[in-house]
Amino acid sequence: MRVAPGSGLPELDDSRSGSRDAGPLRRRRQRRTRRAAGVPPTMAAPAAVQRLFEACREVFSGPGTVPPPAGVERIKSVLDSITAADVDLTPNMSYFQRTDPRGTPRITYLHLYRCEAFSIGIFCLPSRGVIPLHNHPGMTVFSKLLFGAMHVKSYDWAAAPQGTTDVQLQGPRLAKVKADGILTAPCETSVLYPEDGGNMHCFTAQDACAVLDVLGPPYDDASGRHCQYYNVSSSATSVGDSMSLPGGDRYACLEESEPPQDYYLVGSTYMGPRILDH
Repeated sequence: MRVAPGSGLPELDDSRSGSRDAGPLRRRRQRRTRRAAGVPPTMAAPAAVQRLFEACREVFSGPGTVPPPAGVERIKSVLDSITAADVDLTPNMSYFQRTDPRGTPRITYLHLYRCEAFSIGIFCLPSRGVIPLHNHPGMTVFSKLLFGAMHVKSYDWAAAPQGTTDVQLQGPRLAKVKADGILTAPCETSVLYPEDGGNMHCFTAQDACAVLDVLGPPYDDASGRHCQYYNVSSSATSVGDSMSLPGGDRYACLEESEPPQDYYLVGSTYMGPRILDH
């Protein structure tokens, strides 16, 4: 999901800047805890988000590079170990409350880090919040559900199966359904790739949800990585939501669209442990 200036979000700082921490009070408490345990400050284990940052920095070598399997497993392993407590989030925070029970819930994005090779951030979804169907061109994406339950539907582009009508080059395109179900935390980190794994997906929160995302590389219009939204077409080969074809696979025709008018994405300051870019 793209987070860009002009969409109600604050401008991001220099690519090497870190994120705000939670303040001196929490740092003093942490120091007192370490002293009470007899642990020298220099021996304290790095915060979970710092371990994630260091893994991403070593695995993502730059735009256009898909991490090798060992690199994917390394980042996934770190993300699998991260909890909501590691980023100072709880479901009762204002990010996850519906301000208008009759309106469309607002989605909040918390920026942790961004550089040319990767970005780290958290999407906060109130109950019934929706992140519309969108793509991740040329990107490898890791998504860790920190808490809550959400419905995930994802697609990959597919060639028209034999015996079906070819999809025209302009307009709706045939896509194969990769996932269509509910994820409930705790669960494993999901990974998608430039050409497979469900590169186009949408999220619908069943209750308050927090999703920690790693994108490598991030969206960048100048580099051709533009976030495109889609609707399921009812005017092409697929009528309605999806269709089943021989072999048991499900397909749908997707067509490019503008973001829904009732989709609200806003930025807020991340207040959890700080990422240090040495």
